[in-house]
Amino acid sequence: MKVLLVNGSPHPKGSTYTALSEVAGALQKQGLETEILQIGAGQVRACIACGKCSQTHRCVFTDDVANEIMERMESSDALVVGTPVYYAGPNGALCAILDRVFYANSNAFAQKPGAAVAVCRRGGSSAALDRLNKYFTICEMPVVSSRYWNMAHGTGPEEVKRDEEGMNTMRTLGENIAYLLQCKEKAAIPYPKHEPKQATNFIR
Repeated sequence: MKVLLVNGSPHPKGSTYTALSEVAGALQKQGLETEILQIGAGQVRACIACGKCSQTHRCVFTDDVANEIMERMESSDALVVGTPVYYAGPNGALCAILDRVFYANSNAFAQKPGAAVAVCRRGGSSAALDRLNKYFTICEMPVVSSRYWNMAHGTGPEEVKRDEEGMNTMRTLGENIAYLLQCKEKAAIPYPKHEPKQATNFIR
């Protein structure tokens, strides 16, 4: 089993990476494969509502990691999305990517556990986590928790490592993801057959 961890920071080895690495370490101890994929610091496209992805399940823009995330998720069993906190919210570039990713290929995420991780200097992490969790809950993804909200604090990697409660929270999160995946594998219960989806437009 494999877990994809998305580093939503422009810094490849910064605070967000440090927190995600702690989650990955716990997953690896439970025998799971992990991959940390960073969104980078380059230009990121916002969704332009062109509708092409409804036919291809890929985004027409190929100059950032959006399509790569979709491809990785098709062969992954769970997703962890980490973000730094900017103005009490996730990195805007990360949200622009996730808007396109989840809209274009929601089937790659359905029924797979998801977890969000936020790293901040002081405050705003709860609001950032709430924003990211909405991607999971619209795609039928079980949201994985820890023994505290999935956050860590520090202005840089070394300070984040010194956040003992935050690091403990990350390790527990990794263990909980592994447990859920192992339960899912052993139970081998077929997915429920849903009734046809209903869309209600309030303006008719």
